[in-house]
Amino acid sequence: MDDNGLTRRDFLKTASAASMATLVAAVSGSGGRCASGSDAIRIGVIGAGGRGTGAAINAVEAAPGVEIVALYDPFQDRIERSLKTLREKVPDAVKVTPETCFTGLDGYKKLLAIEDINYIVTAAPPGIRPLHLEACVKAGKNVFMEKPVAVDPAGVRSVIASSELAAKKGLAIVAGTQRRHQQSYLETMERVHDGAIGEIVGGQCYWNQGELWVIPKTPEMSEMEWQCRNWLYFTWTSGDHIVEQHVHNIDVMNWAIGATPVKVMGMGGREVRTGPEYGNIFDHFAVEFEYPGGIRILSMCRQIKGCADRVEEKIVGTKGHAFGYGEIAGPEAWKFEGDEANPYVVEHADLIASIRGGKPLNEGRRIAESTMCAIMGRMSAYTGRAISWDWAMNASKLDLFPAKYEFGPNPVDPVAVPGVTPLV
Repeated sequence: MDDNGLTRRDFLKTASAASMATLVAAVSGSGGRCASGSDAIRIGVIGAGGRGTGAAINAVEAAPGVEIVALYDPFQDRIERSLKTLREKVPDAVKVTPETCFTGLDGYKKLLAIEDINYIVTAAPPGIRPLHLEACVKAGKNVFMEKPVAVDPAGVRSVIASSELAAKKGLAIVAGTQRRHQQSYLETMERVHDGAIGEIVGGQCYWNQGELWVIPKTPEMSEMEWQCRNWLYFTWTSGDHIVEQHVHNIDVMNWAIGATPVKVMGMGGREVRTGPEYGNIFDHFAVEFEYPGGIRILSMCRQIKGCADRVEEKIVGTKGHAFGYGEIAGPEAWKFEGDEANPYVVEHADLIASIRGGKPLNEGRRIAESTMCAIMGRMSAYTGRAISWDWAMNASKLDLFPAKYEFGPNPVDPVAVPGVTPLV
C-alpha cells in the first residue's frame, strides 16, 4: 500500500500513463487550484547549489505559471552563481530580488516566512534535509526534496514524521528519485510485477564511477563552512556515497520487490581517496540486502578514478531477468523503444499537477525507507556488523547532526574501522 492508499499493483497499472498525462496536464495549465486560490507555482529554493538550481529550472520547464521568487543558501557566492544560471536558462521565470535572497545557516527560516511561496525545492546537503523538511511542512509549503533525505536513523524518523504531518495538512512531497517518474522504468516495473520474469529470486545493483569534485579547505574557512561546501566527503553531511548516490539503485530494488530488506551485511573501505580533503567517507562498498522470502540483492558502489563504470539494476526471476532501464530477457523478452520525456522534468510535472488537481502526491515515507536501506549498508560496512531493519528503524540511536549547528569549529569524526567502530 502506498501513501495515498493505492496498492502497488494499482499504481503500476496506471503510473506509466499517468506520468505522461500529468506532464501534459501541467504544461497545458489544466487541473485544480493551489492553496493560494490560483494555479501559480511560486518557488523558493533552499540550497542554491548545482542541484537546487537545476531542479528549479526543471520545475519551470515542467509547467506554465511557475516562478522562482526566493533563494536561500548559506553562502552569498552560491546565491550569485545560482542567480546567474537561472537568468541565463529561464529568465522570464526569475522574480528573485535582493530582498528575497537569504544566507547564513538559518536563512531558510526567512524564506519560509514569505507567505505566497507554495513550492519549495530543498537541495541542501542530505544531513540538513530532515531539518529543512520539518520547517517546510510546518510552514505549509509543498516540497520537492532531493534524495537522499537523511544520513542517519534519527533523520529518517524525522522525515517520516514530517511526511505524515504533510499528509494531514494536504501538502505534497515528491522526492528526487527520477527513475520513479521515468517511462522506461515504469514500463519495466509494470511487466516485472505482472510476472514477466516469474517470481523474483535475487538481483544486483551498481553505481560504480570515477572521481567527483572536491573543494580544498582554505585558511579563511571555518571547519563548519568547509564541511558545508565540501559536503560530499563527510558522513554527517552526505551519508557517504552509498547513501548520497547509490540510494537511486537501492530504491529501484525496493520498488521491484515491493518491500524493504529485513537484514543487511556490508563491507567497504577507503583505498584511494585517503587525503584530508576527502573527509571521513569510504570510496567503495559491497553490501548484501536480504529481503522477505530469502531474496538476496548484491549492491556495489565505488567512486575511484580509472576504474570501470557500471550504473544499473538487474532483477532476477525464475523465468528471466530484467534491467530497470527497460529490457527483459526470457520467454517474455522485451525492450523499451518508446518516447521518453526528461524524468527530471516529469517529476516536477507530476508534483505540480498533483497540487493543482487537489490530490497531492506524498513520496516522503517511501524515500525515507529507501534512504534507511542505504544507511544500513553504510553502518554495516563501517562496523563490520550485520544489521536488521527492525533494529535500525526502531532502536538505533545514531544521530550525526552537529551538537552546534553554527559557523566555527566542528571536528571531523575519525574514519570508520570495521570491527572497531561501534554500532550505535
